[in-house]
Amino acid sequence: MSLPPLKAPWIVGRTPLLEHAADEFLNEVTRQRPWTRARAEELLEALDNFLGRPAPLRAFTRATGEAWLRALHESERDEARELIGEFRAYLRDWGWLDALHPVNQPD
Repeated sequence: MSLPPLKAPWIVGRTPLLEHAADEFLNEVTRQRPWTRARAEELLEALDNFLGRPAPLRAFTRATGEAWLRALHESERDEARELIGEFRAYLRDWGWLDALHPVNQPD
């Protein structure tokens, strides 16, 4: 029997921030591709700034992600689109999105 994978931690009782999730994402992704860290960090920081740093993670939606992509220079869009696709998958796979939408909480 194996244990389920560990989920990314967040600060209990506080609003998860985009920067917290981005830091965890960068640590995970760049273990496999360390050469991508600087550029990914730069793009995620730009996204956080666009959303009003320090942005709550809840501010990162498909609509705000698309708005951010449109605000970038055309030469950066493909790279940024790929990065936010990976970031969104990470958020889903590691439970960050579940934390934003808790179920069965007492009234």
